[in-house]
Amino acid sequence: MNSAAHILIVDDDPEIRSLLARYLGGQGFRVSVAPDKRECERQIDTGDPNLVVLDVMLPDGSGLDICRGLRDRRSRLPIIVLTAMKEDVDRIIGLEIGADDYLGKPFNPRELVARIRAVLRRTGHDNTQESDSRIYSFSALEADPDQRCVSRQNGEAIDLTGAEFDLLKVFLERPGRLLSRDQLLELTQGRDRDPMDRSIDVLMSRLRRKLGANETCPLFKTIRNGGYQLTVPVKVSTISR
Repeated sequence: MNSAAHILIVDDDPEIRSLLARYLGGQGFRVSVAPDKRECERQIDTGDPNLVVLDVMLPDGSGLDICRGLRDRRSRLPIIVLTAMKEDVDRIIGLEIGADDYLGKPFNPRELVARIRAVLRRTGHDNTQESDSRIYSFSALEADPDQRCVSRQNGEAIDLTGAEFDLLKVFLERPGRLLSRDQLLELTQGRDRDPMDRSIDVLMSRLRRKLGANETCPLFKTIRNGGYQLTVPVKVSTISR
C-alpha cells in the first residue's frame, strides 16, 4: 500500500474524527479531517486528498450534495460514503451520484481501512499496483485499464466513476459469461452482498446509460434471478507503455 495516500475524513462527530485520524494514521495513511461541508470543500481544493470518507449528515449541508458536486468537478476522486445502517435510500442515492463505496454506521475501523485500500487499488492510487497494458475494444468502444478511461471510436471520452469502471472491467475480462450479483460484488468490492443490496443494479443502470446501451445495442443482458452478461464480442490488444 502506498503509505503516502492522503485520506480526508469528513464527519461532524469529533470523537469519530479523532478515532479515525489516529487509527488511519497508525495504518500508514496521511490523514486530514473536516467537521462540515465548508471545511471539506476547502481541504479538497487545497489538500489534494487521494480519497474522501464522507458522512451523509453534516451540520451545514448534505454529504450527498458534496458527492454530487465532486463528481462534476473531480470525477476521479474516490469517495466512500458513511451512512446510518437503516438509511438504505442514502446508500442508493450515494451510488447513483457516483460514490465508489459505502459503509453503514456503526462500523469497525478495520473494515473501513479494508474498504479504503480496496478503493485505492481499484482507482489506481496504489503505487504497488502493476500497470495493465491491455486495451479492450467492444461495440465501437475502447477501454484502457491502465489509464482507467473509456472512449468511443471518434475519440470522445466517456466519464465513468471508479466503481463504474471496475464493474465494466469485470465484464470485459469475462465476455459472454453470466455473472451473478454476488459474484459482481465480490469481484468489484471484495465483499458479500446483503439480500437487500441493490448497489450492483444501480451501477449497471448507470453504466448502460453512459455507454449508450439501448434496445438496438443492448451490450448487457439481464438474466432474471441469474445476473448480468456482456453480450458483445471483446477484442484484447496490448500496447507498450
